[in-house]
This record gives sequence, structure tokens and C-alpha cells, in this order.
Amino acid sequence: MKVLALISGGIDSPVSAYLMLKKGLEVSYVHFDNQPFTDERPREKAIMLANHLRRFGGGSEFFIIHHGMTQAEILRNVSRKSTCIFCRRFMYRIAGKIAEKIDAKALVTGENLGQVASQTIYNLRAESEATTIPVIRPLIGFDKTEIVALAKKIGTYEISILQGLCCTITPRYPETRARLGKILEEEKKLDVEEIIEERIREMEKINLVH
Repeated sequence: MKVLALISGGIDSPVSAYLMLKKGLEVSYVHFDNQPFTDERPREKAIMLANHLRRFGGGSEFFIIHHGMTQAEILRNVSRKSTCIFCRRFMYRIAGKIAEKIDAKALVTGENLGQVASQTIYNLRAESEATTIPVIRPLIGFDKTEIVALAKKIGTYEISILQGLCCTITPRYPETRARLGKILEEEKKLDVEEIIEERIREMEKINLVH
């Protein structure tokens, strides 16, 4: 069975993809490139990480979404406090469209309950509602020490900690108790379908090599 893993340049997402590979699943990858709100290094690290995971059976399909344009629309139209929630909702929707195209049966993320503001139980519910495709979170009950230990064991940790600019538009005081009704109402300010269609049209696909 094929799944589509959302992979950043960080520590968590490659570990979650590895756990799915360990279960014998076929894993393809999608990276959301946040330039100009970051630099090119997260993109480069994500490609390196996916290439590294090929030694465990990872697939060669790697998609890149120019997500910075979506983030710009979010910043212009909705509450600054809820930026991360809307960002994730679009990521799920777009990844879901890609999954349909490649016949992937689920999305895989590196989310860990309560680790950062976007990953509280309230926010995860509000984010997950944006897609009908199952979202698998292998690390949901892990603590950071466990994730780091596993990343070191599989050899992704050294890549993940390479220097890279984190997203510069994360709010200083992010929403932690999102109410779905309020999120849905505010989202009406965005042309959701047009944004998704644009990102899919601009999508890059590269073939990984190992």
C-alpha cells in the first residue's frame, strides 16, 4: 500500500516516514517549500532526507509545493494568531490531491501531540477536518527524546540539524485552542479551491536517486 509522507527538513517527519517503511508500506514524499518565508535549505534538506530513506525502501517520487504563495494569502486575509492552523489545513488539502493522483491511501506526518502550538488536540482536530483522506501520525505519543534517539539510529538526525532558516511568519502567540466553527467562518475569506489549483499547477516533481 502506498502512502504520501509530508517531509520537512526537520527531525520528526523523516522518522515518521521511516516507521511506515518499517511496516512495509510504499512511501512517496511531498515537501512544502515556504520560500520567501524561509530559505532554500529546508528544501535541500528534505530532498537529502528522502534520498537517505531510500535505503530503508523509500520510494523515488518526491513532490515540491511552492507553499510560500499560500502563506502570503493567509497572512493577507485571516487572523495572524491562527496562521499555523490555516497553513496546515492547506497542506492537508494539497497533499490529499496529490495522494489521489498517485493512488496513495493515506497521508503521513511527523506531528507529535502538544509539542508545538499547531499540535494541540484542539488544533489537530481543526486541521484534520480539511481533508477526507486518513492522516497517520506515527509519532503522536512520542516525546522528543525518543524521536531524536530514533533519528540518530537511522541516520537522519545529522541531516535534520544542518543549518536552515525556520519559517519566519510563525506567530509569537499562536492559537492553541482552535474552534472549528470559527476557523471555517474565517476561511471563507480565502479562495480555497483556486489556491489549491494554483499550487497543484505549479508543483514540481523530482525523481530521487540513491
